[in-house]
Amino acid sequence: MTESRPATVGVGLGVFGDVKCADNRRRATNGFVVAVAAVAIASAGRWLLDPWLGGNLPFFTFYFALLVAAWYGGLKPGLTAVVLGLAIGIYFFAPPRLAWPVDSIINRFDALRFALIGVCLAGICESLHRYRRRAEQREDVLRVTLASVGDGVITTDPEGQVRYLNPVAEALTGWRVAEARGAALETVFRIVREDTREPVENPCARALLDGTIVGLANHTLLITRDGAERPIDDSASPIRDRHGRVFGCVLIFRDVSSRRNTETALRRRETELRERHDELQNIYDTNPAGMALLDRDLRFVRINRRLAEMNGLPAEAHIGRTVREVVPSAADKVEPGLRRVLQTGEPLTGVELTCETSARPGVERTWLESWHPLRGANGVLAGINIVAVEITDRKRDELRIYELMTELKDADRRKDEFLATLAHELRGPLAPLSNMIGAMKLAEGDPELLRQARETMERQLAQMVRLVDDLLDVARITRDKLELRMARVELASVMYQAAETSRPLAQALRHEIVVRPPSEPIYLHADPVRLTQVFSNLLNNACKYTEPDGRVTISAERDGNDALVTVHDTGIGIPADKLESVFEMFSQVDHALDRSQGGLGIGLMLVKRLVELHGGTVRAASEGAGKGSEFTVRLPILVGELPPPPEARGAPSPALPRRVLIVDDNADSAQSLATLLGISGHAAHVALDGLDALRLAEALRPDVILLDIGLPGLNGYEVCRRMREQPWGKDILVVAMTGWGQDEDRRRSRDSGFDHHLVKPIDYAELAQLLADTGSVITS
Repeated sequence: MTESRPATVGVGLGVFGDVKCADNRRRATNGFVVAVAAVAIASAGRWLLDPWLGGNLPFFTFYFALLVAAWYGGLKPGLTAVVLGLAIGIYFFAPPRLAWPVDSIINRFDALRFALIGVCLAGICESLHRYRRRAEQREDVLRVTLASVGDGVITTDPEGQVRYLNPVAEALTGWRVAEARGAALETVFRIVREDTREPVENPCARALLDGTIVGLANHTLLITRDGAERPIDDSASPIRDRHGRVFGCVLIFRDVSSRRNTETALRRRETELRERHDELQNIYDTNPAGMALLDRDLRFVRINRRLAEMNGLPAEAHIGRTVREVVPSAADKVEPGLRRVLQTGEPLTGVELTCETSARPGVERTWLESWHPLRGANGVLAGINIVAVEITDRKRDELRIYELMTELKDADRRKDEFLATLAHELRGPLAPLSNMIGAMKLAEGDPELLRQARETMERQLAQMVRLVDDLLDVARITRDKLELRMARVELASVMYQAAETSRPLAQALRHEIVVRPPSEPIYLHADPVRLTQVFSNLLNNACKYTEPDGRVTISAERDGNDALVTVHDTGIGIPADKLESVFEMFSQVDHALDRSQGGLGIGLMLVKRLVELHGGTVRAASEGAGKGSEFTVRLPILVGELPPPPEARGAPSPALPRRVLIVDDNADSAQSLATLLGISGHAAHVALDGLDALRLAEALRPDVILLDIGLPGLNGYEVCRRMREQPWGKDILVVAMTGWGQDEDRRRSRDSGFDHHLVKPIDYAELAQLLADTGSVITS
């Protein structure tokens, strides 16, 4: 293949040479035509200007003809324009007209200047043409050479943008030259490590930075445009001008799939040959498997060290002794099979034995053995060759793998059940939401029906928000990202708050919730929100698994330095074998279809983890199916000097009218929020993308901007940064609206210049407080 490349290059250069010669001949012929045409046009122009110029400047317009002819055709067309211009200017426009006064005209300064300028300009243009032709020839040679190279070649400019791909590079990357030109090299030439799939630093970046040749790392994969992977190798080199300055990079690479496959096959073959050689050389001395030779009387003739160690006796203690004498516990299992081999002459393989040995008395071990007949030179059976491998650990691993597979199947089953339940739980609120929207369309101003629709939609929306919050809490807990806001908490108030939170569900199921606070105030050092979540989850769980018209009781008492909070119900109860697993992820006691309020199976898991974060414990108890259940939470009581209670916060003051800009690519979300703010007396404006938001913000100068993060084109982070860079945007209250509410998301919005971070769906009461706290008021 390499021998054919020079011939290919030569043929290519010959073809390009012929084409160039033809082009040059055509250009030369056209040059004379252009020269004559330009002089003719210049003559006409001089004739038109003659009423004003008279006998002055006879060669004025011919300078332009001279420039056009020399620029297009070079020396000869330029000189042709000089001669024709001199002749026509002297004869027709230089006084005396229509004559050839040689002695007087040649000495005229205009003619001499025109001739000198024409000759110089023609020579300069000829030099430029020759330089261009040489550059084109070099470019053609380089293009043909690169096209003929068997490797992929990519060249870049100093900024690492693609300038050229040869056909091999086009085939390997999947990019055409016209599509790739001007793109960043990392876009066209994507490479990753073969073992880790981590991105690899592009070699051209290092070559451009250091000015040195950089070789690609071994085991590198090229990701083609269509996602295919090709193993490649080779290098990148800087392109320098004659002054040594780097003005680009050339990357040469090749597909080494065939070579890699060949190397792998060779290594495999080499390994096989080496293993066979080692087997022949070390068949008894170093073989990891136990090996022995038995005669026809089943006496050991030869044994290797491994089998001797497995049997628990020295190798020399085996020679001349029978199997029954050496391993009496295995004789009854082994001897029938060995004699069968001697009788039939057929090998037995895959024989699994479990027995005790002298090496470890009282411990059963497992071997996998193969018994092959040995024949003498005359073909008569002379004995048996034994190969034994201990598989005790493998059997134990297989058992463990089986157990793990069982656990994985159970986890997969629970995952599928969780996803099905999640779909059910999401569809549950969606159905009444859809129904109430239909009812509102038909309400025709009926205030009672509108009130019922509004209350139903608020309840169902709150249920969906609680569902999402529980899922987010699970994610935070499993990643140890959940932070508690500890304060002094009075236990009874938390119990009543939890009961009020669960009361809508209890009323829907016709349950009675009974609260029995402790006989004396008990204070805890806890997060009141999370503690309320613990008790409300327990109450919700009790309501869900209690038949209608049931009773759920939450009570508390003091037990030494601990507080015991018990939630008892009259529901379906918990089987004894499920008492521990109820706190596991996605665990539910009853999966029957009639348990429409079953939930996701994460509530009790959240309860357990939140209680543990407070330094407490939770325990489940039940007398059995149909006898109810009881959950007891034990929490440490706050002892010693009590910290002061938090200052009571007054009701939020009503918000004065504000000018608000809502930025959200979801038009329905933006318009509905604008409508709600308009009803509250605010002037709300809507933008559906980042660029429109910047334009409206500069024009409106709003008091508050409610800015969605996930915007098309220009995201919310960038919009906020750009606004903060403007003098008019430094004092605007900018609030992030997003579905992401993790600590990292809040940190990123704060770093981008946001004042507040609200998680969708937005709590309008919280938004109203923000609007009430902001500074300016609409004055016009």
